[in-house]
Amino acid sequence: MSINSALFTDFYSLTMAQGYWKQDLNRRAVFEMFFRRNPFEGGFAVFAGLGSLLEQIEGFSFLPEDIDYLDGLGLFEKAFLDYLSAFHFSGSLWAMDEGRVVFPQEPLLRIEGGLIECQILEGLVLNVVNFQSLIATKTARVWLASGKGAIMEFGLRRAQGRDGAISASRAAYIGGASGTSNVLAGKQFGIPVMGTMAHSWVMAHPNEEAAFQAYADIYPKNPVFLIDTYDTLKSGIHSAITVGKRLAQEGKNFGVRLDSGDIHYLSVEVRKLLDTAGLTRATISVSNDLDESIIQTLTDAGAPVNSWGVGTRMVTGGNDAAFTGVYKLTASETAPGRFVPAIKFSDNPEKTTTPGIKQVWRIRDSQGMAVADVLSLETSAGAEEPDTLVPGKRYAFWHPQADYRHFYHDLETEAEGLLKLRIDRGRQIGPAPSLETIRTGLKAELETFDHSYKRLLNPHVYKVSMTERLRALKLELIKLYLGDL
Repeated sequence: MSINSALFTDFYSLTMAQGYWKQDLNRRAVFEMFFRRNPFEGGFAVFAGLGSLLEQIEGFSFLPEDIDYLDGLGLFEKAFLDYLSAFHFSGSLWAMDEGRVVFPQEPLLRIEGGLIECQILEGLVLNVVNFQSLIATKTARVWLASGKGAIMEFGLRRAQGRDGAISASRAAYIGGASGTSNVLAGKQFGIPVMGTMAHSWVMAHPNEEAAFQAYADIYPKNPVFLIDTYDTLKSGIHSAITVGKRLAQEGKNFGVRLDSGDIHYLSVEVRKLLDTAGLTRATISVSNDLDESIIQTLTDAGAPVNSWGVGTRMVTGGNDAAFTGVYKLTASETAPGRFVPAIKFSDNPEKTTTPGIKQVWRIRDSQGMAVADVLSLETSAGAEEPDTLVPGKRYAFWHPQADYRHFYHDLETEAEGLLKLRIDRGRQIGPAPSLETIRTGLKAELETFDHSYKRLLNPHVYKVSMTERLRALKLELIKLYLGDL
């Protein structure tokens, strides 16, 4: 859902904004969003939420009632509040395509604008991208674990509030879900809506056969019968078979759904009974607190499941509550057109940021398989040209922590620049791609990564590196910082 009020920001963004305004420090600045580790102890993540973010940035402003609220806090000067009343984002935003496979320490997006407007956007950027990237990543893992099967997102009732449910449905569709139970998300985003029946439907009828027959009469096109209300193997499946045979005589198909019990055992037994009855086209859907680990176990065991209903553990992130995205200043303008790189230094090497205005390059081998992502300088203080990567040349690429680890690579194909201009002077560039296009693109890109990066347990670590020139800049600033201590 669109958020129009620029009060959707952290309080410190506004106190800092007034400080920048009072000290005349509202110079141009560059911020980047990146994340520190893959969620779910996995080998990759999925970038999601960009479409929602771009839409919200265009309308992000302080409403009159917002200004009145801030005035009532007694902390902000009237002239600053007058400044905020005319606030809108007038800068530029570069980002990867939504639905790209992404990795820690590389910029997912880059924002350039006045220091105040960049600071105020921080909360919105992190809220939208962190949550949707978490859910899209989870869903992609579920989809891969299912053997790229049919996944139904059933999470509305367990999602974190109304916006959480809507955003989760959008992100889950990008990640590989075939559809959603959330009707509003279906309307808003054009996602196919799906559902079967509740136990209450069965319980509201005299018996299971009557419930299934009534449902088939109302919805004769591929109805799905919930067969575990009372006893799956003693009653539910037999009632479904009775009704299913009538449908088969009319040339129609149906399915059954399991929502409890030993899914592997029950699905195997149900499949046997369906096939013995001649209903070989009947499908089996399963649900019941599923996640990627359970689904992969069932898939590996050969459970005859045609589709998977996943809710709670997909739309909430399951065992990983948040995506570790952060938003950091990487450069600021000291003279017209001259940006000086900025760095945050930390005793924890993984929290020391990589300075400068950067591009991310995806390097592939001659077969089109991804080899590494490389960070390079787009511009830097005193630099006339950005870093270039030329096919046919040999490069040394360095670990982003600026330590001794590096590897040599003979560039075989043209490197792909991942960050592209999306907003220029406050306005979106070009039409947004459809969710279907984003979803299809993710599935295609996952094929360009070796299986070792996608396995659930102990995945191989994909290389995110930086050019020698960027490493030299980072080491120079670290040395400069340490020299001042």
